[in-house]
Amino acid sequence: LVPVICETGAGLRESMTVFGTDYPTRDGSCIRDFIHVMDLAHAHTLALRYASNHQQDNFSIFNLGIGAGVTVLEAIHAFELTSGQKLNYILGPRRDGDVVEIYADYTKAKQLLGWTPQHDIQSIMDTAWRWQLNKLY
Repeated sequence: LVPVICETGAGLRESMTVFGTDYPTRDGSCIRDFIHVMDLAHAHTLALRYASNHQQDNFSIFNLGIGAGVTVLEAIHAFELTSGQKLNYILGPRRDGDVVEIYADYTKAKQLLGWTPQHDIQSIMDTAWRWQLNKLY
């Protein structure tokens, strides 16, 4: 979703579609989870440290994300606030197979790695938008 939002904001896409506006959520759009690239990098660093100290384990799985879902429309509005521009989007029908909401429970990462996300959706959009602008020029 974030790349599509940024590409639309940059004019690389004419518009984007929000699939479904009648879900039982805060604004009718699906709820998803996001993670800032720096939070992801930090979690990987902590996971490598954890793995080196727990070599008897074959593997461990950690869920990462903000941990609180963000609706598609909230993500769009966060982009608009960051960029200062109105995003061209269309409200469309639901897609088959889309779930109402999905987001991470990062409790295990917090307990075993000492990791918690430091960035919210606004920060994620700000970084993604600056990256998109740098990619263009």
